[in-house]
Amino acid sequence: MSEMLSEEIKQFLPHRYPFLLVDRVTECVPGESLTAYKNVTVNEPFFQGHFPHIAIMPGVLIIEALAQATGLLGFRTMSEDPSNDLLYMLAGVDNVRFKRQVIPGDQLLLKVSLVKRTRIIWKFKCEATVDGELVTAADMLCAATPRDKD
Repeated sequence: MSEMLSEEIKQFLPHRYPFLLVDRVTECVPGESLTAYKNVTVNEPFFQGHFPHIAIMPGVLIIEALAQATGLLGFRTMSEDPSNDLLYMLAGVDNVRFKRQVIPGDQLLLKVSLVKRTRIIWKFKCEATVDGELVTAADMLCAATPRDKD
């Protein structure tokens, strides 16, 4: 079980502001599960164009936050050290359900569990909640692929 702060998260994920959507990992059990959160603030750039008078976090960004959490679990499962040789790519999203809106001031709790790993394909069960209430649930497939070196 290990916590990760933002600087360590940036060592594992290539994403940067405004697209890094995981603020902190509170628990990680490699090969099993990861719990993290995203603090949703009124200053998020997507709120300017996604219903400016009724600020709602886009569902695709909730999915992206969950995908980033799966990437952290995947990398932590493979090794404690970040790898510049691999990219962790979203390969599929199934059984997606959106149950509640996410608005400024919410803390989006991200929970991902590894279901199965077959060579480069990883399958995860994912949930996002706010204040204990389910926001989004999805099954995700991700692939750990070699990074092209230019």
